[in-house]
Amino acid sequence: MSAGFYITGTDTGIGKTVASTALLHALRARGLRAVGMKPVASGCERIDGAWRNEDATALQEASDPRPDYADINPYALPAATAPELAARQAGIEIALAPIVDAHRRLAAQADIVVVEGVGGWAAPLSAQLDQRDVVRALGVPVIVVVGLRLGCINHARLAAQAIAADGATLVGWIGNDIDPALAQADAYFDLLRPRLAAPCLGRLPFSPQPSAEDLAAQIDCGPLLSTG
Repeated sequence: MSAGFYITGTDTGIGKTVASTALLHALRARGLRAVGMKPVASGCERIDGAWRNEDATALQEASDPRPDYADINPYALPAATAPELAARQAGIEIALAPIVDAHRRLAAQADIVVVEGVGGWAAPLSAQLDQRDVVRALGVPVIVVVGLRLGCINHARLAAQAIAADGATLVGWIGNDIDPALAQADAYFDLLRPRLAAPCLGRLPFSPQPSAEDLAAQIDCGPLLSTG
């Protein structure tokens, strides 16, 4: 069993946080101490004198034990834009060391750390830092969330190819019904199965107000817990 997983997606806005929080609840239902992490988050709000991100807060709330926010989200950036631009506007540069240090503290208090990335796999964190660098430094395999919509087969296959080309290990994927108007959504999902080498860990139904705890029932942790 791996000590953690890195969650990426076929694009931004395809439900990585929903999938990550559902996975956390599914792991906890197996009796594991599971905590979430969002190393870099843009689009933060000032709350009680500190920058807070909605997705990172959701990960914190889905975690048990519940870590300090600063470890879950080392880089909380105000501007709601690409991380590299948001960091530039904040006058900082995202570096690897603070992320690795925060992850180490989280791993010390949990069995598994679920790390949610930004956007899609190739979205950079800085001029010198890509998400593949974070995955290598943390030594974790990857799970890709596929937003089921027009073009998702192409996007999912490209993501899987890029992950492999970067030397990372894809251990599973999660389908997410983000477009309730998508015709033949079941057929799209069925077409994806044989075209992604990693096992499907579940399919999350569309919901305007998704409950991570309820969606956990749709996640099969078995393939993840049997590895390593």
